[in-house]
Amino acid sequence: MPELRKDPISGGWVIIAVERGKRPTDFASPPVQRRKGGFCPFCPGNEYTTPSEIMAFRPSSTQMNTAGWTLRVMPNKFPALQIYGGLNRSGEGMFDKMNGIGAHEVIIETPDHLLSLATMPPKAVEDVLWAYYQRLSDLKKDSRFKYVLIFKNEGDAAGASLEHSHSQLIALPIVPKLVREEVDSCRHYFEFKERCIFCDVINQEMEDGKRVIYENSGYIAIAPYAPRSPFETWILPKKHESVFYPPNKSFSSLADVLQRALKQMDRILDTPPYNFIIHTSPFTEEINEYYHWHIELMPKLTNIAGFEWGSGFYINPTPPEEAARFMREAKI
Repeated sequence: MPELRKDPISGGWVIIAVERGKRPTDFASPPVQRRKGGFCPFCPGNEYTTPSEIMAFRPSSTQMNTAGWTLRVMPNKFPALQIYGGLNRSGEGMFDKMNGIGAHEVIIETPDHLLSLATMPPKAVEDVLWAYYQRLSDLKKDSRFKYVLIFKNEGDAAGASLEHSHSQLIALPIVPKLVREEVDSCRHYFEFKERCIFCDVINQEMEDGKRVIYENSGYIAIAPYAPRSPFETWILPKKHESVFYPPNKSFSSLADVLQRALKQMDRILDTPPYNFIIHTSPFTEEINEYYHWHIELMPKLTNIAGFEWGSGFYINPTPPEEAARFMREAKI
């Protein structure tokens, strides 16, 4: 019989359609492929076709906006928001509006067109995480911004416009509604129980074990109890951390868990398109006891249709316990 499950953090409900019982090989999502040849503006030598870089990891002997880099950050050529100007909040009758002020940046994760986060060297994955942290720390200094959302779209079906491995960030003058609701829910839980709800989830999942995918000394990857999509995976620090930062000045443990989860997905789902998002505390309340930063990783295997849009419920044909087992057993 299908199950209705409630996400204890967001309060949202999902339908686990166990009768559909889809295994990894039942999904027909097209695999992400990278092709040799053709022009790519993100490849070394084509820096002149992109906006000027904001930062890059490169030898000191090389110049800005030239080849030789190992990671490069630049403004998005077609930004959702503009960096210059004032917010100019105003009303139009009962409606509110402001100027579209923010920052929209692209992190080119590797100079090698054929590599992905799953296949690049572990040190390169660490560098990507360091780039996220450095850009977030820099944008935090701008008083107009209240939040930075870091995300990755991998593959056409997940919204990527270029196949060269990259991720993005958008700095916003407001805290996104979904983030605000999640943070507020965690705060209410803490006020009632004096514990972080994510810490409670981690402790229960480690004790139970059936939804644990992988863990190391610092981080854990789990299939959440009420996943919105098949093989949805959360990556969390085991110790309470309210903001994304490198503990002990290292991202090596986080890079290990993130890359392993991506390798497992590639193995069992045939290199699926996916999205991941980093949820961290808003700038004005970064150090707190109630919110736990995390990565939400979702392979793009199903479509959102009328029922989902109309109800806010998600239908998931793969129970998270089965998804976690398939992930754990993946040969990588």
